[in-house]
Amino acid sequence: MTAMTFPEPDYMADEEIRMFHDSVGRFLDQNVDEKRVAKWREDGQVEREFWREAGAAGLLGVSVPEAYGGHGGDFRHDLVVVDQIQRKGVEGFAASLHNVIVTPYIQLHGTEEQKHRWLPGLVTGERVAAIAMSEPGAGSDLQAIRTTALKDGNGYRINGSKTFISNGQIADFVVVVAKTDPAQGARGISLLVVETGEVEGFRRGQNLDKIGNDAQDTSELFFDDVWVPAQNLLGSEEGKGFLQLMAELPRERLLIAVNAVTTMERALTETVDYVKQRKAFGQPIFDFQNTQFKLAEMYAKARIAKTFVNDCTAKAIAGTLDNTTSAIAKMWATDTEWEIVDQCLQLHGGYGYINEYPIAQMFRNSRISRIYGGSNEIMKVLIARAL
Repeated sequence: MTAMTFPEPDYMADEEIRMFHDSVGRFLDQNVDEKRVAKWREDGQVEREFWREAGAAGLLGVSVPEAYGGHGGDFRHDLVVVDQIQRKGVEGFAASLHNVIVTPYIQLHGTEEQKHRWLPGLVTGERVAAIAMSEPGAGSDLQAIRTTALKDGNGYRINGSKTFISNGQIADFVVVVAKTDPAQGARGISLLVVETGEVEGFRRGQNLDKIGNDAQDTSELFFDDVWVPAQNLLGSEEGKGFLQLMAELPRERLLIAVNAVTTMERALTETVDYVKQRKAFGQPIFDFQNTQFKLAEMYAKARIAKTFVNDCTAKAIAGTLDNTTSAIAKMWATDTEWEIVDQCLQLHGGYGYINEYPIAQMFRNSRISRIYGGSNEIMKVLIARAL
């Protein structure tokens, strides 16, 4: 392997964190091989049994307090799981979505009863989580959603459809963004939990055929008069959904930036190793000045990205990460990720276009980073508003 180094933040310099890092790595090495990932790609999803295995190994709900069945860790532990999954190429296992995006909605905005009812199953992997935001006519514009959840007796009746939902084929715990009062615009949005095995009228559409992330199921979801009890309204008050979303989106965008930086590191490591071994015109490709200049530029940009994202993560841990900074991190890191992965593929030549090479898989998988979590064009709008 190469001698490239990237700055490690002080907040990760903890012996317990290092031990957890090693533990997660061992679990993935022992339980996920290329054959298993290939099966996930063929099936278009990770089997439910692996979620239970991961839960038993302590990879799920790592920052959920022990009082709710969790492991009592913090955001650093979540980052370890995300980092190891990304570095080891465990494609399709969306623990980042489950741990860092969906579970915190329950942990931070749920009532005590909801936390005790739902969090233990999210920790064990008995429940697999998804969040249903995007709709066929409303992607990044959450205020334009048309899904409704109208009062019906002592509960709500949900009608509408969602699309591009990660974990959509296997999730049985779906946080649905809906309008409980369509006349109120953003102030009429609420979040409701649909436990798919306990309702009628819920349907899953096809597993969408994507250009990358083959092992990650991404689906359409349909809600046809789906009734849920009032106790499934997240929190205790209607109309708080938009505020809840705005509170958690900075962490989601930071997570995308973190993954982008890890992909840059992987791409550079793979490429440096390749160009030092591959020969052209009687010498290693690495010995050509063009190769060295390209790698130097990419390494410098990846180091800069890592340093900035580390700083953003420190702010997230301290509770001071703001919307604008997270938008900058998401936009800049994913744009840089795409640039670096593309140039690394170029240095692989024809072999970079062959899917069995990791760089080809990274190329296909990384394209979505500039779209999900709010497209980078939306990030620019958010940044501009703060100027």
